[in-house]
Amino acid sequence: MGAGPAGVAGAVAAAESGLRAVVVDLAPTAGGQYYRQPAAELNAARPHALHHDWATFQRWQERMDAARVERLVRHHVWAIERHGEQEWTVHAVTGDDGADARPVRIRARAVLLATGAYERQLPFRGWTLPGVVGAGGAQAMLKGGLVLPGKRVVVAGSGPLLLAVAASLAEAGADVPAVIEASGYLGYARHPRALAANPHKLVEAATHGATLLRHRVALRTRSAVTEVHGAGRVEAVTVMRLDARWRPVPGTGREIACDALAVGHGLIPGIELATTLGCATRVTPDNTLALDLDARQETSVRGLWAAGEPGGVGGAQLAMAEGELAGQAVAARLGAYPGPGGRVRRLRSRRTRLRTFAEAMAALHAPGPGWSEWLADDTEVCRCEEVTAGSVREAVREGARDARTVKLLTRAGMGWCQGRTCGAAVSCLAGDGEPPAQRRPFAVPVPLGALADLAPAAPVEPREPGGPGEPQT
Repeated sequence: MGAGPAGVAGAVAAAESGLRAVVVDLAPTAGGQYYRQPAAELNAARPHALHHDWATFQRWQERMDAARVERLVRHHVWAIERHGEQEWTVHAVTGDDGADARPVRIRARAVLLATGAYERQLPFRGWTLPGVVGAGGAQAMLKGGLVLPGKRVVVAGSGPLLLAVAASLAEAGADVPAVIEASGYLGYARHPRALAANPHKLVEAATHGATLLRHRVALRTRSAVTEVHGAGRVEAVTVMRLDARWRPVPGTGREIACDALAVGHGLIPGIELATTLGCATRVTPDNTLALDLDARQETSVRGLWAAGEPGGVGGAQLAMAEGELAGQAVAARLGAYPGPGGRVRRLRSRRTRLRTFAEAMAALHAPGPGWSEWLADDTEVCRCEEVTAGSVREAVREGARDARTVKLLTRAGMGWCQGRTCGAAVSCLAGDGEPPAQRRPFAVPVPLGALADLAPAAPVEPREPGGPGEPQT
């Protein structure tokens, strides 16, 4: 499930062990969000220039082709059904939205979830104006469409993704006046062992830093965009200093002229398919929910594995290591050759080093509890249902003590995104001790017509590697 670094590595490891492997993904090409590729019709001359460490992923793609891993592209997976430890059905729809969507069912003996993550957004006044995009969304626009969100782009939020986004935009020709980081970077010095064990992370940071210096991009830490200004589109942003709890410091506001804002406060693991099946979770250092996995990358539901961001956000290198480990574990469970033991030990050691760094990174960039103080009562929190911060606060005053109750009283989280955009903010305003587990029978919107066609559809099995034909609905 997923054709990003973790999914590709897992499928390759399983296929090279002798299993039939199928990768199911929404996108038309492999790579996930990290290695998103431009559409073929754009005729990109140097798509690899948009990626860090592209050669590594290219080698994985070559191994995927050699191992005859089957790929089902443009498939929206909306549910996974468990019939037994080694009997699963993956439910998906493919085709255009609406009447053209067709149901697909895939039988499998094991399932590996490599479903990535999505951006965490903290609202502020004016964030619904055209020109405000997610930080990862701005990078996706550049990598997938070869377009910029604007000519003069401020990059803001928290987390190391900001440096990569700003560097990419600047290299592509955008004027990036500033990177606004709500946390800081000095805190990494408190984790010398994690840094020493992952020197490549320092190299990455130095590379991005050199790019920002070359393009004269200012870096402001302990600061946040608290308001966006514009008549019909972004024209400027207000930046304020933050105290240690992320509360705006009065009198520190400063406007920066721009026509776009790329903003994001970290990533949230995509675990809805797993939690609906009852998989155990853990709270990460930056207060998101991730799957609780064992040493083999298996979830608490036997026969269901996960790799990459669903187990906690950690980047492409960690995702590849976890994906390979999971693929080998699946092979061993199903009686195939799992690979040499020495390779497994090295992968586990690499996973430990990278996961330790990822946990430290999450703790350093975790949103502080005072961020909600930059929300005026008329600030929209739930964009889909147009629910304001004042409405959420009123629900809390009336007795709501969790996001679910706030949702029932205000409709916050009932819109198209099903709380993916506003969920973190609503949970914080409601005073939840930890983020709620998302359990939905439908992980993505499914047309009723596709569900109506599902009953008579015969389940399909993956074809033999290299064999003719495609799975039928």
